[in-house]
Amino acid sequence: MHAGKPSKTLHFKNFKERGEWVELRFMTAAVEHGFKVSKPWGDCRAYDVGVEHGPNFLRVQVKSTTVRTGTGYFCQFKPNARKKQDYTLGQIDLFAAYIIPVDAWYLIPAVLLLGLERKTAVMLYPVVPLRKNRYSYEAYKEAWPLLAKSKRALAVRPKPR
Repeated sequence: MHAGKPSKTLHFKNFKERGEWVELRFMTAAVEHGFKVSKPWGDCRAYDVGVEHGPNFLRVQVKSTTVRTGTGYFCQFKPNARKKQDYTLGQIDLFAAYIIPVDAWYLIPAVLLLGLERKTAVMLYPVVPLRKNRYSYEAYKEAWPLLAKSKRALAVRPKPR
């Protein structure tokens, strides 16, 4: 039932169209991992998809990239130009970043990007073997079990290594 790896020849009229496609891919993948999903009506919420698991409801902002830089991919975590305000921890619990060319998902707790030090973009390295202490976000690659956590559990800042 998996939708399969996307074609390398995808053509979208604009980023909004691509974003809608990526949101659908995320919802499909989340359902395939046993989660219930919901989509807020319109574009009035900061989050793109709601994910339910038992009593938990997480607000997920979905992002994507095709921008290869060296051995990684550059992914931005900021609102589009139409939105005047930045994301807050009161609006989003988790970011889901899709690396389109390699069909890889990163599920990153919002506290890591919106917390003490705001990060509007990060490098993700799905195609290079993990080198200890070098790639900060590789632990979040295909981290679907995070969708089963509570908002409170996701809001805990990881201890520095």
